[in-house]
Amino acid sequence: MDFNFIREYVPYFIAAAVLTIRIASIGISISILFGLLCSIIRYFRIPILHRLIDIYIELSRNTPLLIQLFFLYFGLPKLGIVLSSETCAITGLVFLGGSYMAEAFRSGLEAIGNSQIEAGLSLGLTKSQVIRFIVLPQAISISIPAFSANVIFLIKETSVFSAVALIDLMNVAKDLIGLYYKTDETLFMLVSSYLIILLPLSIAFTLIERRLRHAGYGN
Repeated sequence: MDFNFIREYVPYFIAAAVLTIRIASIGISISILFGLLCSIIRYFRIPILHRLIDIYIELSRNTPLLIQLFFLYFGLPKLGIVLSSETCAITGLVFLGGSYMAEAFRSGLEAIGNSQIEAGLSLGLTKSQVIRFIVLPQAISISIPAFSANVIFLIKETSVFSAVALIDLMNVAKDLIGLYYKTDETLFMLVSSYLIILLPLSIAFTLIERRLRHAGYGN
């Protein structure tokens, strides 16, 4: 193991990790909001919209992110729509992540009994108040395990962003291996980078889930 090589090129991985975290943060944040909206539309079966959401979820979940990125980066310019690499990456992550988040939240929503909704309405709450104060707090707590798994999954999916010319962790690793043939050292830095990003998240989500269970939510 060439530690001098590692010490020299660690800054490149740090810069790539910052880019990866920034894009993942934006994409996942939007996908959470979009997924929540989609799950509510499906749960209440809003006419026409819930059918469109069903089609979107099936299309998104059954096509690889790499193919989606190719369509955005190479296909849309044929139609006169040119997106930057970062915009393509964020859009692709939202398109894929929104469907997974929608399914996670839907499982939480469907775990809430109709009797609770009916009780809220009978107390004089509006439908939006029932959703805000009764349904969503319980549904979100129930969805935490699936939600946390989706967040980690989407961060790992950022490894394909190099296909659209983003200088992410995988792109840096491939370039260093191609230039210097330092495979062991480069893969060590690559794996370490993903561990540094993902391990604290995994621990944090585990603690959050335990705290919610201990408080009695999601049971």
